[in-house]
Amino acid sequence: MNAARTPAVARPYSTGRTVWLVAQREIMVRLRSVAFLVSTGILLLLLVGSVVVGALTSLNAEAPKVAVVAGVELPADSGLTVTEVADRAAAEKLVRAGDVDAAIIPDDGPLGYVVLGDDSPPLGVVQALSVAPPVELLDTSGTGGFLGYLVAIGFGLVFFISAMTFGQTIAQSVVEEKQTRVVEILLATIPTRALLAGKILGTTILALGQITLLLSLAIIGLTVTGQGELLTGLGLPFVWFAIFFVLGFALLASLFAATGAMVSRQEDIGSTTTPVTMLVMIPYFVVVFFNDNDLVVKIMSYVPFSAPVGMPLRLFLGTAEWWEPLLSLAILVATCVAVIALGARIYENSLLRIGTRVKLAEALRG
Repeated sequence: MNAARTPAVARPYSTGRTVWLVAQREIMVRLRSVAFLVSTGILLLLLVGSVVVGALTSLNAEAPKVAVVAGVELPADSGLTVTEVADRAAAEKLVRAGDVDAAIIPDDGPLGYVVLGDDSPPLGVVQALSVAPPVELLDTSGTGGFLGYLVAIGFGLVFFISAMTFGQTIAQSVVEEKQTRVVEILLATIPTRALLAGKILGTTILALGQITLLLSLAIIGLTVTGQGELLTGLGLPFVWFAIFFVLGFALLASLFAATGAMVSRQEDIGSTTTPVTMLVMIPYFVVVFFNDNDLVVKIMSYVPFSAPVGMPLRLFLGTAEWWEPLLSLAILVATCVAVIALGARIYENSLLRIGTRVKLAEALRG
């Protein structure tokens, strides 16, 4: 006689498993998105183009001009255009006047000399010496000159395009689910906060994958084209940029999701996401246009919405103390936790309100 079988009872997924399932769905949907593929392609083209232009510029550039103080012996094959001067004062005068790219003066270190630059490390001179000599700057304001401007543009452009592309995508996704009433089916089996967490996690993984691809391509491009000194200077800022990017993006993604949940039609998205868009655009333009103002860049490197661009820029310029990235990161983490909690409340209170736009006070009040 066969024993009666106990019918299997379906057990609900754990919260972690639910979040991961939603994240996987977001990743698969976005990987098939034309907007994602186009934005990734544009960023890759811009990056490859900038590396190639940098390499061609360095190939066609004249040999770096240096003022060398008497007594300094340079490598025979350095290829530098040398102007001999009597002492450090004469060398500094030529550097400040812009007559030479840098000066090389005697030093008590192992190499016997040190490179003297104006407002940014003279990478062409350092690379021509085939060693890594110590570098001093006459202008310590931390402006970084034209090179600092290019680095600010590079970090800012990657963060700006990624944040705007993925942010608008997550907002549109939320509205689409409300408009088609799919969200009502989803919420019958998934907690609201798990749905939001899965969307943020999936989008953040995609965005991180995109910038990892870009940074890897930049490292390979700079290595292949012989721009090793520039790569050495960008190594640490690259690492910190990736760390700040993840947290900064998660913060913005939660805001885009929350503001998207306040409307029920795609046509109304702009009315609620515009303030979040301003939070992305304003810090970006401030860092880029005021990259030669050390005080402004220093302040913006602590503001959570601009820290992913400002702090890596200061690390590249060498104006940040070792503890400053850690302090800025702690501020960003605390802000991220608070904003995600706020965004989750707005999202939770707005998601099932179909029809007219939900006012912010109503979304917060519940």
